[in-house]
This record gives sequence, structure tokens and C-alpha cells, in this order.
Amino acid sequence: MNIGEAARASGVSAKMIRYYEQTGLIPPAARTAAGYRSYSEENVHVLRFIRRARDLGFSIAKIANLLQLWRDRNRHSAKVKRIAEAHIAELRRKIEELEQIAATLEHLAASCSGDNRPECPILADLETPRAGPARTKWKRSRGLVGAILS
Repeated sequence: MNIGEAARASGVSAKMIRYYEQTGLIPPAARTAAGYRSYSEENVHVLRFIRRARDLGFSIAKIANLLQLWRDRNRHSAKVKRIAEAHIAELRRKIEELEQIAATLEHLAASCSGDNRPECPILADLETPRAGPARTKWKRSRGLVGAILS
């Protein structure tokens, strides 16, 4: 099947399939005589695995590790479980950070009168420089938001 058919069958966009090939997450597809990519059912199965792992929020690096374990029939399930548990812990930390951000924004929104006056505690807070850890937390949380929205 061609890349469009593989994309439809797997739920992974053609653009992402090409990206996964380019980064080595999946091997390069076979090519037809005309140079078009050709995918097998096995390739689609791997793409579905990747799609499900992405849906669960795993990074590309962790997916590569999971794929390696998946292909290794002599693996120990304990290794897979450790990866999943570490991912759960990371997700819980990010959820806590997002809850802290939401609580701060709720507090700021509640303290804003929202009327026609120019004074705004939200903007005042945004212009106030913060210490390094707050910026780091935001960057990590923003990454999760990006993962959630993508």
C-alpha cells in the first residue's frame, strides 16, 4: 500500500510517517520501481503501535525503546513496566505543575475586576520578573500542553 493508504490504516499522517522514517524510528519503506514508498500490513502494525504510544504521551525516544522491547521476544516485562511507571510519575508531576499554573491564573482572574478601567492585576503579574524555577516549571508544563494539544 502507498503512504496515503498506510496513513489511513494506521491513523498516522503521511508527514509523520516520513518523519519517523527520517529519524530512524521505523526503517525506510520499500520502494516501487517508480520510487514510491510501499508499506506492508506489518509496517502498518508498527505505525499503530507508535500512534498508541504517542496517544499515551510517550516521547519519540521512549517509543524507540518500547519498540525495541516489543520486538525482543526474550525481553523481561519488568523493563517495560519500569518505563511505564516512570512515565506515569512524569505525567503526575506535569499534571501537578499545570494545576499550580491554573490555580495561579484563577487567583489572578478573580482579582481582576474585568471592567473598563485599565488596571489589571493579571498584566501586572505578567510584567513582574520571577525567579528561575517558575520559568523552568512553565517551560516543562508548556511542553506537556503542546503534547496534549498535538
